[in-house]
Amino acid sequence: MPTINVDKYRLFEELGEQFTEESFQQLCFDFGIELDKDTENDPSRPKDQKPELAIEIPANRYDMLCFEGIAMHLNIFRGKHGTPNWKLADIPEDKMQTLTITKETEQVRPYAAGAILRNIKFTQDSYDSFISLQDKLHQNLARQRTLVAIGTHDLDTIQGPFTYEALPPKDINFVPLNQTKKINGEELMSFYETDRHLGRYLHILRDKPVYPVILDANREICSLPPIINSERSKITLDTKNVFIDMTATDQTKLDIVCNIMVAMFSQYCAEPFTIEPVKVISEHNGTTRVTPSLAARTMDVEVDYLNQVTGLSESPASICKLLSKMAYKAEPSSDPKFVKVTVPPTRADVLHPCDVMEDVAIAYGFNSLPRSSPNRSVTIGKPLMINKLSDIVRTECAMAGWVEVMPLILCSHEENFEWLNRVDDGKTAVKLANPRTVEYQVARTSLLPGLLKTLSENKAMKLPLQIIESADVVFKDESLERKARNERRWAAAYYGKTSGFEIVHGLLDRVMTMLKVAFVTHEEGLEGKSIDYAVKENPSKADGYFIQEIDEPTFFKGRAAAIYVRLGGELKRIGELGVLHPTVLEKFDLRYPVSTLEINLEVFL
Repeated sequence: MPTINVDKYRLFEELGEQFTEESFQQLCFDFGIELDKDTENDPSRPKDQKPELAIEIPANRYDMLCFEGIAMHLNIFRGKHGTPNWKLADIPEDKMQTLTITKETEQVRPYAAGAILRNIKFTQDSYDSFISLQDKLHQNLARQRTLVAIGTHDLDTIQGPFTYEALPPKDINFVPLNQTKKINGEELMSFYETDRHLGRYLHILRDKPVYPVILDANREICSLPPIINSERSKITLDTKNVFIDMTATDQTKLDIVCNIMVAMFSQYCAEPFTIEPVKVISEHNGTTRVTPSLAARTMDVEVDYLNQVTGLSESPASICKLLSKMAYKAEPSSDPKFVKVTVPPTRADVLHPCDVMEDVAIAYGFNSLPRSSPNRSVTIGKPLMINKLSDIVRTECAMAGWVEVMPLILCSHEENFEWLNRVDDGKTAVKLANPRTVEYQVARTSLLPGLLKTLSENKAMKLPLQIIESADVVFKDESLERKARNERRWAAAYYGKTSGFEIVHGLLDRVMTMLKVAFVTHEEGLEGKSIDYAVKENPSKADGYFIQEIDEPTFFKGRAAAIYVRLGGELKRIGELGVLHPTVLEKFDLRYPVSTLEINLEVFL
């Protein structure tokens, strides 16, 4: 969890009360945060440094990553004041500052937002907190600036309208923050290579053909996100009007960061909690929007649900009063079974009624919740049938001398498709929106990549290697609410100086025998007809399984077969076995032949 250091005396002054260490620790506990350290009596604290409180904040509470957020929420919790009414300044759209996003930015960071804090008055403490919040958001929610980058500028030193463009590095020339000499984009990479603070962000842009820049009406560069702002537009204690630009690769994270930045520091504006919006025009999709949105979300939450889970028996009015302590605005609904809860724009962590329920419990007090023993009931636990089946298959394989492995469910797109000589139709694999590394781009649709990577990493072991895995693969499924489904599979791989096809086939026979699925000959299985005929027109009464030769690029030609099973008169293809194609072995850096099999276990339930 992130830890925020705040001035102890300043925080107590803001809270309007002088706490002992024990009483403040209790307040933090009641609210769901934790006092990690109080430096007042710390002998290692320099004498000229003010005492600080180190407060641990839950990882989902991005609105408490600064002094202002902590003070505001503790005061709301203690009933000192209500939730602020954040609002946008009443300005016609044609009078707003604009930020135009050009098409070229799609190559690097396609999203952007802006906001203006007018007539703001900084003190040294609030200025330091303003800078610190940017850094905390960069490190946490923004994932080291890969998802979102924030730039702040003295609006009186630049002139709108603004544009967000992507230019070749050699065409970018400006004086970076705290520097005196102009450098271009190419020089910037080498200049900050050894910088302890900025050097860690250079990889985000280093190999890109174009770099993103924010320019004002005079084509002067304001910032090069996500690396650094310009010296020309830097903010100081004397800054009165702040222009905030945000660029991103994730639209949702961008909106969260934008709302939090302006909400926390708009209290220092001449008109508190009022933010001047910026009109953002996107050339690549032709849309126009106003940022920040500051839109509050409303949800109807069932009273019985809140009471049942917490063990309370509160009325709708009482629940609304509790929620007001947690910065919500709530009122009884027209239906007495529900309360209407308005979630403030800073509470991006509230996604479901269970989040509201948790805040009801915090507001009531965890230590004050009714205690009761669970109702006496006799239950008998048992495994899910699919897990029981998987364990049976694993045990049988182990007794046959095979070793179980447990690779990760995520793999690269190449490993899942290209390396197996398979084509991605775009409708099968679940892809990660923002993968941290190329190794984890998709949820696997086959167990083979994991088995082959395991063999590749253990080539030094004595041959042959016989490994199996029984685990889930993931497929897109638009018919389901979650748009994806898991499928339990079993796979085996034999790696040795001979292909081992007959050994893998033997393992399949053994597992099928254990599952009481008899082997039938190809002729018996198809009754001399085609697969389509056997499936649709003439299902046999006898259950069993058989294999039929196939020609697929994953396998060596003439050494691969599809596995069919007939259960209850229904014929299904459940998997494949065969000797892998030499190009597949080359991709996974394997010198000797590999035979594999993979089947769907769920058909046996």
